[in-house]
Amino acid sequence: MDRLLDYSINHPLLAGGLVLMTLVVLGYEMRLRGATSSAIGPNEAVRLMNERAVLVDLRSSNQFKDGQITGAKNIPGDQIGADPKSVEKLASKTVVLYCDDGATTAAAQRTLTAAGIKNIFSLRGGLAAWKQENLPVARG
Repeated sequence: MDRLLDYSINHPLLAGGLVLMTLVVLGYEMRLRGATSSAIGPNEAVRLMNERAVLVDLRSSNQFKDGQITGAKNIPGDQIGADPKSVEKLASKTVVLYCDDGATTAAAQRTLTAAGIKNIFSLRGGLAAWKQENLPVARG
């Protein structure tokens, strides 16, 4: 322990850099953990659907027509904040967001949270994970 203290005294920039990097990594990990705490798998999404959760497909209209989870509502991710009326309808409901692979749901989740919606979940892995579990996909 004394050697570590001597090293820190003799090399303050390196010791400070170590402390700074440790704080950055801890902050990143905590942020990442907080972002994925509301991510659910396909089986949990089915359970929420059975409890009348609203599924929101964040993909484009063309992708939605090519295949979607049965009962999903299409609100493209880039338009999620543009239509306040569609967001207001979701305020009192449990919402499950999904896209192709689960990568774009975080931004929509932040937008909906800022709009006052509380029960928001994202489908971990998106439609790809849904298909991998051999769950039904509707066309049209």
